[in-house]
Amino acid sequence: MRDPALFEYACRLGDDSLILGQRLSEWCGHAPMLEIDLSLANIGLDLIGQATHFLKLAGEAEGAGRDADVLAFHRDVLDFKNCLLVEQPNGDFAQTIARQFLFSNWQELLFRELCASKNETVAAVAAKAVKEVAYHVRLANEWMVRLGDGTAESRERAVAGLDWMWRFVDELFDVDAAMEPLILSGVACDMRKHRAEWDARIAKVLAEATLEAPKARRGAKGGRGGHHSEHLGHLLTEMQFVSRAYPDSQW
Repeated sequence: MRDPALFEYACRLGDDSLILGQRLSEWCGHAPMLEIDLSLANIGLDLIGQATHFLKLAGEAEGAGRDADVLAFHRDVLDFKNCLLVEQPNGDFAQTIARQFLFSNWQELLFRELCASKNETVAAVAAKAVKEVAYHVRLANEWMVRLGDGTAESRERAVAGLDWMWRFVDELFDVDAAMEPLILSGVACDMRKHRAEWDARIAKVLAEATLEAPKARRGAKGGRGGHHSEHLGHLLTEMQFVSRAYPDSQW
């Protein structure tokens, strides 16, 4: 049975994880030390696993014969529904950690609530994913403290990383017309109700890191509606190359 609203929501959930997983894969072999290289790769794998389940659900809700692979590798940039935060470039290590810090703390709250979703698939995926994301949060929080309360250079880079990523935070808590019926039916959760908790979590870690939150600014939005930064197109060119070059290949 086709469900356009569920298709939209599942794509948003899946695309967030897919794009950030792809971003983290770019660190393989390039991280500052072996331990963090493996950690980022494992987080990336967790995210790709989440994306696989959510995009499979999206394909079923769409009812057009597209599976998770087709949705991941054969959609154009304007069809992706991920938030702008996850598509931002890695930059240096501190910028990557700033992105992960902001996103994972949000995603843990999201999945915690989605464990009670009225959609059984969403609830099941969230129940497994929230345990994975708890590790993502712990790693990002610990590194944010190490960078902020470390050397003068690490602190400077942490400040710059937060400053780059902060403008994309508001979109995480935005609720548009497509979300309202799913929230009312209990399939999706209203993340506006969790902004204060997220703010408190972020403030606590920043205090430990002897850092201050960047000053409020006009938020950048549009990713949920398919309006992305130039960075996503470059990411998709690389991620989708093999599948598009050899569309009939069997793996």
